[in-house]
Amino acid sequence: MRPSDKPSIKKIDIDADEQMIVDRIYSAVMEQRLAPRTKLSEAALCETFGVGRMRVRRALLLLGSQGIVDLQSNRGAYISCPSPDEAREVFDARLMIETGVVRKLAENISDHAITQLRTHIDKEDAARAQQERTDIIRLSGEFHVVLAKGHQNAVLTRMIRELVTRTSLIVGLFGSSRNSSCPDDEHRQIVEAIVAGDAELAEQKVCHHLIHIQNGLDLERDAVKETDVARILKSS
Repeated sequence: MRPSDKPSIKKIDIDADEQMIVDRIYSAVMEQRLAPRTKLSEAALCETFGVGRMRVRRALLLLGSQGIVDLQSNRGAYISCPSPDEAREVFDARLMIETGVVRKLAENISDHAITQLRTHIDKEDAARAQQERTDIIRLSGEFHVVLAKGHQNAVLTRMIRELVTRTSLIVGLFGSSRNSSCPDDEHRQIVEAIVAGDAELAEQKVCHHLIHIQNGLDLERDAVKETDVARILKSS
């Protein structure tokens, strides 16, 4: 993965070491390499990143504000674990928001936004051709953020990014290896409908796409993968 391709949380007033911790954990969640309920030991993170506890704590606070980390009093920090009801709410929210996103893009989209979407689709195709699983998962989620960016609305983009991150946690908890990324070619179909200016078709395509992902989940499943946090974060 090239550094320029890595997802990143919006920067705030934190130093480079703290931002590195945030980005590494965020990337590992987006790529479903850190499972829900994984404990993030402050001592282990200090050793992994070679920083003091204050920097680790500030990074965890930011991740907590983004819903990625659950900060539990007297217990520490854990990767967030959505409940089945929360999972349903996330998909309901995405359906309401993203159908509007694609409809408005189909009605008025810039040449630059079209180029960005097609470039992203090409990256997805290349990752699939190389069978790069972590890249496929990451790019599948980031596609929906690229859609939102087409509106040049920072608030909308942040909302979609948070929902996509929560979806990665949901799929990591309730999904399987068969549905860990978006189905092949559905993103391209959404883009083609947008470029054609067919708002109704674009809305139908994204609706079908999100329902397809949700239907592939087993919301009664409660499995947690064992993870070596230090190894995962060092390889991010």
